[in-house]
Amino acid sequence: MIRVENLVKTYGKIVACNNVSCRFEEKKVTVILGGSGSGKSTLLRQITGLEKPDSGSVFFDGMDLTRATKKTLYEKRKKMGMLFQGSALFNYLDIYENIAFPLREHTRIADNVIKNIVTMKLEMVGLRGTEHLMPSQLSGGMMKRVGLARAIVMDPKVIFYDEPTSGLDPISTGVIGKLIKDLNTKLGITSVVVSHDITSSFKIADKIIILYYGDIIAQGTVAEIQNSTDERVVQFITGSPEGPIAFTRSDTSYIDALLTDNEKAT
Repeated sequence: MIRVENLVKTYGKIVACNNVSCRFEEKKVTVILGGSGSGKSTLLRQITGLEKPDSGSVFFDGMDLTRATKKTLYEKRKKMGMLFQGSALFNYLDIYENIAFPLREHTRIADNVIKNIVTMKLEMVGLRGTEHLMPSQLSGGMMKRVGLARAIVMDPKVIFYDEPTSGLDPISTGVIGKLIKDLNTKLGITSVVVSHDITSSFKIADKIIILYYGDIIAQGTVAEIQNSTDERVVQFITGSPEGPIAFTRSDTSYIDALLTDNEKAT
C-alpha cells in the first residue's frame, strides 16, 4: 500500500528523516514507535503528503506523492483517513455533523444516505445514539472514537493514527486498541499508527518500526522487536533509564541544534 524510499527531511540542523526506507503492508497494522523528537510525526507528514521531503519518494496506491500535482494529491488524500492526537473535532458542531462533514465536503450524497452512513459508523465505534451530543459533553475516550468514526466515514484505503491512546486511561486505551485492530480486519484497510505506547502497540501491531533521531533502528514483527539485541531497542521497549540512549544528553543536543549562535550565547 505504501512504500517509502530513501526519504530525507531536515529542519535546519535537525535531521528528522535520515535516508529512511520502509514499507507499510496492505491490510496490516504497522506501528511507528520512537521517543519524542525521533521523527515519527515528520515521517507521518511525508507519508500523507502534508510536507514534501528534501529527497526521496513516497509511493501510495501506485503513485509517488512527492511528484504529484496538487489536484492529484488532493484526490489521493480522499483515500486516506486520519485520527488526530487531539481528535480535532469541531466544537461548534454536534457529533452527527462532525462525522458527516467529510461527506458534505467531498460528495453529493443525499441527506438520508448520509444519515445512514453516519449511524453505521457510530455503531462500528460503539457510540450509536450520541449523534446530537456536543464534543464538550464527551469524555476523552469517546472523542477519540468519534474522531475514528469520522476517519472511516469516506471508506478510506488507509487510516493514519497520530498517538491514538495519548491521554487516555488504561481501559479507554484498550478500547481504542481493539477498535483499531477490529476495524482493520472488518474493513480490510491498512493502518499506520504513530505511538510511544509500547504495551498497546505490541497488542495491535503486525509490524513495528522504531525510529531514533531520524534513523530506523529496528523493524519487524512484535516477536522480532521483543527479541532484538540492539541495546537501543531493548532500552526503549523496557523503558530503562540506563543504556545507550541518555535522555539528558540527547535532549540537550536536540535543543542546541535548534538554537542559533546568538541564542546559545544568551
